Amino acid sequence: MNLRERDRRHLWHPYASTTTPSPLYGVTDACGTRLTLEDGRTLVDGMSSWWAAIHGYRHPVLDAALKAQVDRFAHVMFGGLTHAPAVELGELLVAITPPELTKVFFADSGSVAVEVALKMAVQATGRPRVLTVRGGYHGDTAGAMSVTDPEGMHGLFRGHVVEQVFVARPGPSYDEGCTPADLAEVAEALARQEFAAVIIEPVVQGAGGMRWYSPDYLRGLVELARAHGVLVVFDEIATGFGRTGELWGMDHAGVVPDILCVGKALTGGTMTMGAVLCTDEVAERVCGNGGAFMHGPTFMANPLACAVSKASVELLLAQDWRGTVARIGAELRSGLAPARDLPGVADVRVLGAIGVVELEQPCDLSVLQPRLVDEGAWVRPFGRLVYTMPPYVSTTEDLATVTTAIVKSLSP
Repeated sequence: MNLRERDRRHLWHPYASTTTPSPLYGVTDACGTRLTLEDGRTLVDGMSSWWAAIHGYRHPVLDAALKAQVDRFAHVMFGGLTHAPAVELGELLVAITPPELTKVFFADSGSVAVEVALKMAVQATGRPRVLTVRGGYHGDTAGAMSVTDPEGMHGLFRGHVVEQVFVARPGPSYDEGCTPADLAEVAEALARQEFAAVIIEPVVQGAGGMRWYSPDYLRGLVELARAHGVLVVFDEIATGFGRTGELWGMDHAGVVPDILCVGKALTGGTMTMGAVLCTDEVAERVCGNGGAFMHGPTFMANPLACAVSKASVELLLAQDWRGTVARIGAELRSGLAPARDLPGVADVRVLGAIGVVELEQPCDLSVLQPRLVDEGAWVRPFGRLVYTMPPYVSTTEDLATVTTAIVKSLSP
């Protein structure tokens, strides 16, 4: 019995059905940009394991950091104790984010980071509701689902999650300016109701549609929120660490949040971890009158995750990541361009190291996934989107394999 057959007996995969399962492939090895399947085939990874493995797999620097830390200790509770990996990572995150962000709270994952950010905002302000835009995605836990587009993947849980307030998705595209009319609904909502915070993915809406919007819109949104005394939360879990061509998505607009969520590429895709940064003012409001912030994950600030996160961030910053992302973007642009002429394709777009082919109709994963694998690439489409976020170590040959696989798989 092979891995897939054994898997089918007991395991339930993300966004998948146990009765009508989607295609499944057993992996026996991952190194660099290559995934080796149990049947011996190798695939070029075009997904960075859901956008996290920016340095590829089995990178010697990351592996060394994990091995060195596991020889000391794998975990200690963070309640009442501290350790060098957490302190050093916290110092590094504060150093590479805007100077206003001075406090770091570690979380178990990106979704939990969003939960922490929302709880911070509510505890700081005493207000229960949050404002956000449609088309966003912030995670699969309850609080994160409440600020994810209710018409999207979490619509099934309406009534279970807190009912937040949504305005229209950002209108102007990345290269367009923003007018007061584009922000009119935001302004009306802020004037009508008091909110703890507004939360948004800076410039790029990820799993909610893989679309990018005007930095002017983000600047206007922040200005309106501040004018109404509403905290600003940026979800940089997908957009951080260079993926959009800037170190942070917010850098496109030159604005700073009160609370910042990071994750995914934080550990270089080696293990789960997230972090939330906030200003001194937010921390003081949360902990006013000697109070404590009421959140404390068991595995908060796990030493292994902290050690490998520090190594991953330092590895990124030590190289010409900006030039690398620009090269990847240029090669994605040229490689995906032929898809524009294919029937059923609505749009082809690239920003930073993100390439997207948007279809007119939802794709059939049971048909498209095997085609992509047969062409030698690991790309995981969803809905109407066939997209790639390749590791930064991808070569020109790797990127050509991925883009050619996408174009060929979508061809009649």
